[in-house]
Parts: sequence; structure tokens; C-alpha cells
Amino acid sequence: MQLLPGPVRRFAAWCVVLLLASGVVYVAILLCGELRTAVTPALLALLGTALLRPLHQRLVRVGVQRSLAAGLTCVAVLAVVGGAVYIVVAALVDTGDQIVASVRDAAKGVAEHFGAAGTSLDDLAGNAKDLLGKFGGTAASEVISGVSVVGEVIAMAVLALLLVFFFLRDSDRAVSTLRGVAPPGAADMVEAMGRRAFKAVEGFMRGTTFIALIDAVCITVGLLVLRVPGAIGLGALVFVGAYIPYLGAFISGAVAVLVALADRGFVIALWALGVVLAVQVLEGHVLQPMVQSRTVQMHPAVVLLAITAGASVAGILGMLLAVPLTAAAFGIVHEVQARYAGSGAAGSGPAADS
Repeated sequence: MQLLPGPVRRFAAWCVVLLLASGVVYVAILLCGELRTAVTPALLALLGTALLRPLHQRLVRVGVQRSLAAGLTCVAVLAVVGGAVYIVVAALVDTGDQIVASVRDAAKGVAEHFGAAGTSLDDLAGNAKDLLGKFGGTAASEVISGVSVVGEVIAMAVLALLLVFFFLRDSDRAVSTLRGVAPPGAADMVEAMGRRAFKAVEGFMRGTTFIALIDAVCITVGLLVLRVPGAIGLGALVFVGAYIPYLGAFISGAVAVLVALADRGFVIALWALGVVLAVQVLEGHVLQPMVQSRTVQMHPAVVLLAITAGASVAGILGMLLAVPLTAAAFGIVHEVQARYAGSGAAGSGPAADS
């Protein structure tokens, strides 16, 4: 190694460090995948705790006991989310027949306009019956698999809510616990790294909430102008769905367009689609990169790359967790750099004075 120039040795050392770090991250991702039923609720609970901690702290400051404050906070979340889902589901149930009829009429109109008489919905229905008879067993197995997935999701959601309760109630003990498990002599650094990482997650949740609020207000105003029924409930669905990047906004927007199609007709549905697409373009190309880059202190390009990488690794869940985890990692790195730089400057001070 002494035969190699100094820059080459430093480059080789950095390559070894990067390879080791990449290997550790890869193994950690594999372990998280194997233990996803426990890891996923814990990570979601951390996000929920970062979002709800200000409300919990306010309740504690006015004299509410910590456990009761944590329970009230969780109940408030259930009420908001459950109320939004109930309003939207009720609107869809009331207009379900109209939605189906509108879609059927629209499909027939398109087929007649393009002269595709052989592609009517009656022919498609007949073909669907034949396909159902041929692949009924496969469909039944898929339904059973889907039911098991739904059950797993519900179980993880309940576990995440319980963890949010415990994280909020025992948040005052987190620092002492973190210092207790830290190696000897490194308690201060571990505490600073933990605080920096959690602050980054809090910034992400604040930014996401701000973006969700703008999306919900813009789409609600557009639906009210178009006189679409249930505009307030649809806006609430947009707000909740915005916490799932891209896909949540797409699903909530599609529901709004279907409701507009059922009650107001094809033209108003097109206007509603235009409103939804305009808001999504604003979110994806302006709000998401700009707001998140400020709240989590990362460049917009890093935010976009983190979301893309998270989607490729873990799908929707990866899209949700990629930015806060990346922000937490950046915060830890910056804290380590600052402490080593400070210790280096302190160490060189006496030598320079002497």
C-alpha cells in the first residue's frame, strides 16, 4: 500500500467504507422486509408521533394527565379519519347506481362515436362471464389472498395506533432510555443524533400536512364551484390520502371525478378531472419538492430521488417512509460532522496557541 500515492489510498479507503455501509443498509432492508409486520407499524407510529406530539404537548401543558392526553389525541385522529371515510363512503353508496349508469352511458357513447359497435358493454359482460367460468378457481384464491392482506393491514394499523399511544405517553422517557443504551462516553452524541433525526421527521410531517391542506382546500373549492355533492367529504378524503405520496391523491381524485360524473354529468366530470389534475401537477412539481426541501432541509432533487428509490424498494410504503428516513439519515450525518469538526477545532486550538 505504501507504493500507492496518498490520494489513491484515500480513494480506496472511501470505497471500502462505502461498500461496508451499502452492505449494512442492504442487510437492514432485508431484515425489515422479513419483519415487516413489526417494523412497519413501528415506523408508521413514529411518523404519527411526530405529527401528533404538538397536540399532545398542548394538552399536557393545560393540565391533562399524560396517558389521558395520549388517549384523547389518538381518539381525535380516529374521529377525523373515520369521519372522512364515513362521509365519502356514504356519498358513494348513495350515488353508486348513478356512477355505474354514467360509466355505462359514457362507454356506449364512446363506442358509437368511434363506430366500435362490437365492443359494447353487453359483449364485454358476456366475455366476462366466460372468463369467470374458466378462471373461477384462480379468482377465488385471489379473493382469499386479498382478504388475508386486508386482515394483515388492519392488524398493523391497530398496532401502529397502540404504539402511537405509548410513544406519546412515554415520550418524556425517550431521552433517558436512549442515553441508557448508548455506549459509555457516547451518550451526548447519541442523544444529539436522536434529537436531530426526530426533528427531521417532524419537519417532514409538518410539510406533508401543509401540502395535504392545500390540496384539500383547492380541490374542495373546485368541487363546490362545480356543485359536486359531498365536496367537503371528498376534500377530507383528499387530505387523508395526501399522506400517501402520489397514489393516495390519485385514488381520492378518482373518487371525486366519479361522484361528479354520477351527479353532474360527463362535462362537469371533465371539469372536476381538470381541477384534480391541476392540483396534482402543482403538488408534484412545485409544492412537494419545495416545501419538503425546506422542512426536511434537503434539495428537491434528493426528495424526488428518495421517493423514487423508496417506491422501487417497498412500493407505497416505501414512498411514504423514504423521505423521512432519508431526512433522519441526513440529520445524523450532519450532527456527526458538526461534532467531529468541533472536536477537531478544539483539539487544534491549544496546539496553535503553543
